[in-house]
Amino acid sequence: MSGTPVVVKLGGTTIIEQQDVLREIVEERRERPVVIVHGGGKRLTDWLERLGVESQWDSGRRVTDDATLEVFLAVISGVINAELTEALLGLGAEAVGLRGIDRGMIRGPRADGLDRVISEPMADAAVLLTLLDAGYLPVLSPMGLDPEGRICNVNADDAAAAVSAALGGELVLMTDTDGVRDATGERIVELTPSAAAQLIEDGVIAGGMLPKVHSALRAIGPGSRAERSVIADGRSTDALRRALHEGAGTGFRIGQLGRSRLDAEGPLGQSRR
Repeated sequence: MSGTPVVVKLGGTTIIEQQDVLREIVEERRERPVVIVHGGGKRLTDWLERLGVESQWDSGRRVTDDATLEVFLAVISGVINAELTEALLGLGAEAVGLRGIDRGMIRGPRADGLDRVISEPMADAAVLLTLLDAGYLPVLSPMGLDPEGRICNVNADDAAAAVSAALGGELVLMTDTDGVRDATGERIVELTPSAAAQLIEDGVIAGGMLPKVHSALRAIGPGSRAERSVIADGRSTDALRRALHEGAGTGFRIGQLGRSRLDAEGPLGQSRR
């Protein structure tokens, strides 16, 4: 299958809530390769509470100890990945469920203070390219291996960004907002890394939007083959089509920086030297 790949990051909400976007994904896949990377934080929290495992947080980020990791593996890679794969097969897609640890696909250092969590993951696209070339639709759960080869949790936005960077595809981060807002509350249609850096410095991009923007920028950052990423509202009608083809959400492009300068400066326009 030819065409620029698209990587779609989905949340871990119920399949019923995602039927529309799943149908769109199947339609898009008829035109070009598609990879799904899914999360599931809310459902993981529900399962942890049900099983009596206490959730621990550090500055809003989940600490993944050994007990939490065991439930994470069961819920994210087991329940949610299987549900999505089943739903996509039912819609006629040749879906294949995968884990980020398969063939060491996703690797990275551990995040400070979060135990079994990887920060700044990197992806090896070899397995995905083989599947895409054969016409399959990979459904990837966000986990990876640390430098010692131990399984770790990976933020789904970061995992999707790493996959998109490795494939050279477009990235669509589906979320519950229609993009990044400026200081007046208006949606920003498109951002370059330098413009995003200024909004972060000014405190305009903050809170829960900040890590999503970092992931969107990482997808087009140093060493990436990708040129564009989008933060879009996954709840809207025709969400994927509008994000890819009609300018919905907030798009991120290299813009005037150019690839060589971005490689030197980093995704936020800050010197790497």
